[in-house]
Amino acid sequence: MLSQQWDGIDQALVNPAARLQALADKLNAEAETLEKASDEKARAVLQKQFGELDARVRLSQVRDAVVTAVTKLSHQAKLVQCLSVVKTNAISLKASELAEKVVSKELADALNREFKALGVGTLRVSLQSRADRGKALHKLKLELPQSRSPSDILSDGEQRAVAIGSFLAEVGLSGGKGGIVFDDPVSSLDHRRRERVAKRLAIEAAQRQVIVFTHDIYFLCLLAEEAKLAGVPIATQSLTRRAAGFGVADPELPFEGKNASKRIGALKVQHQSIAKLYKDGEEQEHRKQTVDAYFRLRMAWERAVEEVLLREVILRFRKGVETQRLAGSWSKTTTTPR
Repeated sequence: MLSQQWDGIDQALVNPAARLQALADKLNAEAETLEKASDEKARAVLQKQFGELDARVRLSQVRDAVVTAVTKLSHQAKLVQCLSVVKTNAISLKASELAEKVVSKELADALNREFKALGVGTLRVSLQSRADRGKALHKLKLELPQSRSPSDILSDGEQRAVAIGSFLAEVGLSGGKGGIVFDDPVSSLDHRRRERVAKRLAIEAAQRQVIVFTHDIYFLCLLAEEAKLAGVPIATQSLTRRAAGFGVADPELPFEGKNASKRIGALKVQHQSIAKLYKDGEEQEHRKQTVDAYFRLRMAWERAVEEVLLREVILRFRKGVETQRLAGSWSKTTTTPR
């Protein structure tokens, strides 16, 4: 039931028009925003702005930690830059380059020359180089078929010649003049390679002192002959066993290495010793020394024949026959017929 009584109302009702207008404006703004969001490009711009603002908010929360991390990374970048500057790669590359151009090539040439002089000229050597922390490292490599090791292909004599050639090549490149010592360098070598080694050592003796220990009388005679041809002075002595003990130095060569006159002198000394043994009644030692003296007498006689009768045309332990000496020999033995 409707009533027209307004007595119970304290105040007049507020006009809702303003509130409705504000709500309408809000809804219109939201509608406009939604319409813009429906545009992909506009939406992307808004999303980027939102991300930027959100990042700034988050960054503000961890600002101190970020500043510290940036400082550390900046310092690390500077250290990395310094590390690239002090790396040894450049040094290693330059060292390898210089070694390849100067040292390696020079050493390879020296080795190949020595191999040729010692009768293994068919072998060639190449150098493999690598660098390790600024150090140039080199490796000698013989060029062998099928990439096999030298011991599988080379004979003992060839391996010995390679070893001697390698040593002489390094000594030659050292620039020093110090003496060198060889202990029986021609074991396992044939007679032709022994001759080459003797000639090479005689040539080296013109540059420095060369000391050779050997049990080989033939090689000793080769050394003496090559030294004479090279114009190099030579001094010989032997190690003997005496009452004083083993390894006693003797300025004279063993009996086998003496010429005829020195063998005769040694026999005279031995004759005196034998006579004393006979006088003292040392029968056993006297017999032993007498047998040895007869053996030496035969050796002295053979040497005298070589030196006097054959005028040294043929000499035991000498590598060649000097036929030019025959001219003098025949001229003295030829007589004029009556």
